[in-house]
Amino acid sequence: MRRVFIGISAVIAALAVLVGGADFGTSVYAEYQLSQAVRRDAGLDADPFVAILGFPFAPQLRRDRYDEVEIKAPGAAQPLIGKALLEATMHSVDLTDATWKFRPGAKIPVATLESRVIIGNVYLGRYLGIRDLMVEAPPVETNDATGGTTESGISDSHGLVFTGTPQGYGKRVSVSVDVSMSGADHRTLEITPTGVLTGPDTADEDVPDAERDKVLTAFRGSLPQQRLPFGLTPTNWGARGSDVIIEGIAEGMTVTLAEFGSP
Repeated sequence: MRRVFIGISAVIAALAVLVGGADFGTSVYAEYQLSQAVRRDAGLDADPFVAILGFPFAPQLRRDRYDEVEIKAPGAAQPLIGKALLEATMHSVDLTDATWKFRPGAKIPVATLESRVIIGNVYLGRYLGIRDLMVEAPPVETNDATGGTTESGISDSHGLVFTGTPQGYGKRVSVSVDVSMSGADHRTLEITPTGVLTGPDTADEDVPDAERDKVLTAFRGSLPQQRLPFGLTPTNWGARGSDVIIEGIAEGMTVTLAEFGSP
């Protein structure tokens, strides 16, 4: 009898592995289909990373609704700065019109949509003329266990730490910076330096009063045309890691994949 039970258990385990493997394989193929569709419709230069979250996958297909989808397009062309990482997170994605193969131009209802433009410190530094630019979250958040950030990890928009060597100064300095969005279309990133920082976790380089305005001006910038994927209006902006990030969150959206990229 014991051998029978062991045999049955082994068969059940084998079937579970087969079913799980088939489910995983189907999800990988569906992710490939979506990645190809985003590249095609949004006019990207490369396949974006796509993840369809939630297990098991097969029930999501049967009900024509994905629980959660992530799309990430690193190195996407972005006006003025050259390249940026474009991200979107889609919750409760209705596939009724698009189907799981995402036919061109299909309407896709989404319960909650998050989209982000993530500007790396290297590209932002080139735009500002500070080749060694480093970006950090405000010190109070770096040292705060609660983080003080949004769910996606965006810092507060005030008191970011920019460190680098301004043109014509020759010394590496740290500056406190506020970021904001402006313009009628809310697509212009404003970078406003507010003061020189010294002490721990900074360049610890004081700036003479006669040079202070020139140094602060070197960190000042205005970066227009920062359109979010799917055209969302920005709701949060700040730092994440060594990047500046702009995020928009909206409820009850209906989009097409073409809207992921620039118009």
